[in-house]
Amino acid sequence: MPGEASLRLGQYYGHPRNAFWPIMSTLLELAPEADYDQRCAALIAHGIALWDVIGACERSGSLDSAIRADSVKVNDIAGLLHDQPSIRAIFCNGGTAERELARRVWPDVARERRDLPRLRLPSTSPAYAGMPFADKLAAWRLILTDPPPLEALECLVEPTTRGDTPPSMLG
Repeated sequence: MPGEASLRLGQYYGHPRNAFWPIMSTLLELAPEADYDQRCAALIAHGIALWDVIGACERSGSLDSAIRADSVKVNDIAGLLHDQPSIRAIFCNGGTAERELARRVWPDVARERRDLPRLRLPSTSPAYAGMPFADKLAAWRLILTDPPPLEALECLVEPTTRGDTPPSMLG
């Protein structure tokens, strides 16, 4: 789930201390001062789409740990994978996305798509301060490998309150 700052802006990873955009700027050689539309265009140009696992939920504040489990509604990622056979891997931004994907989405994924590589990457949230930026950046480099190395694969994508939002809040 995006935090309050992201929801206010209507942009993924809108908190100024979230490491997602600095990581993407480095990996995609994007100017740090690029605006949101330019950042999103760079993702698209590199074949990267964003969509949250969680489409809606109730929580107080911005922490994933405050999400009420009984309120979670997931986005139709199973349908997306069915409709978009060109998707070659799923990357989760942290543990909550990985857990919700495995628990609430993966059972509905068509059998022929269940072998899709899934990778959990370290959360870019400022709440996850236990890993330095350089280490997060090194881990996130995997999104540029095709296919991701099998020894790294575990599980995967991150969340929003826009259940009907198409597979991107991009631009």
